[in-house]
Amino acid sequence: MNRARVAPLEPPYSAPVQAALDAIMPPGVPPLALFRAVAVNERVFLRMMAGGLLDRGSITMRERELVIDRVTWLCGAEYEYGVHVAFFGPRVKLDDAELLALCSDEPAAGTFSERERLLLRACDELHRTSTLGDETWASMASVWSAEQLVELVALAGYYHVISFLVNALAVPHEPFAARFSAPAPR
Repeated sequence: MNRARVAPLEPPYSAPVQAALDAIMPPGVPPLALFRAVAVNERVFLRMMAGGLLDRGSITMRERELVIDRVTWLCGAEYEYGVHVAFFGPRVKLDDAELLALCSDEPAAGTFSERERLLLRACDELHRTSTLGDETWASMASVWSAEQLVELVALAGYYHVISFLVNALAVPHEPFAARFSAPAPR
């Protein structure tokens, strides 16, 4: 689909929407098409902004981005993947080999640390089964605290919701955004 199903809201925005956009967007960067499309329903937009997980949490920024990038690839949400890779990829030092591996059925050994590969396997399992098996949970619990595990699972779920939005609304790609290095699984 080449055309947005919901036209992104154009300025002027209501005071609450403008305040939320000012809080999330870097100075001088126009609001993302996703935010403007969801803002067509102000209530949903404001709740989405209030429930976001882009603040400093209990996991590292790199772990957060690996989860987001993997989940959005698994969901075929190239818009969201591309925005995150463009904005956060350099900040968390994702190199070309890692970006290629994030868009593959089985990230190659040696591309990521064992901890990061466990995280990616957990994303795959959550996506495939909507849960984590006992073995995966035990492996993760040996690396991350209970607080971090809650955040990781919530983050993966939140980016399924974001993927549903960008895909179903057919949000147009941002001109600066990265593209998948390989087709998403179907």
